[in-house]
Amino acid sequence: MKVINFSEQNSVINQYMALLRDKAYQRGRLVFRHNIERVGMMMAYELSKTLDYKQKTVVTPLASIDMSLPKDDIVLATVLRAGLPFHQGFLDVFDRAESAFVSAYRMYTNREHTEVGIHTEYMAAPSVKGKTLVVVDPMLATGGSMVAAIEALLKTGKPRRIHVCCVIAAPEGIEFVKSVLPDDSIIWCAAIDPGLNEHKYIVPGFGDCGDLCYGEKL
Repeated sequence: MKVINFSEQNSVINQYMALLRDKAYQRGRLVFRHNIERVGMMMAYELSKTLDYKQKTVVTPLASIDMSLPKDDIVLATVLRAGLPFHQGFLDVFDRAESAFVSAYRMYTNREHTEVGIHTEYMAAPSVKGKTLVVVDPMLATGGSMVAAIEALLKTGKPRRIHVCCVIAAPEGIEFVKSVLPDDSIIWCAAIDPGLNEHKYIVPGFGDCGDLCYGEKL
């Protein structure tokens, strides 16, 4: 299984990541969401190179030309709520994709907030049978939310291929997600950070993505 880490490459994605991590820039929710979207757009472009293509004749006002166009039927899925701006970045590139939404969120199971459970309560999705499933979620920490989303989506059918996309991942989350993915899947990360703290947050990370995008929750 391939894991792609864009922080190891020279890419403009690193510039957007620097702004996302910088606490001085995090005060503006609009700017934060926009940078999440931009990472999504750049990652979607890179992912597009792995799709299958077919030749199609396009007629211009002056002549005809054969062009190589993607032929994959894509389902673009995200985990609410933090995944919404990341999803939009992908949707700006894959504008013909179907969309799926899963509500899966972490719940601490002890008073010290060191043990995490995942609660799933809502899904709206088309069938993923025979399609290319792209699951996007900004933070891949423990991997619990991502795995819950993937397992829920697979109940609608067996996809042709699965891509998992995140802004920041921890090694623990990557290994957990690998355990449920087919071998030909690809995990895409704008950055892979060293690990998790005692509260299961990615360090250095950039904090709670949902809160930074939309405000704190109760």
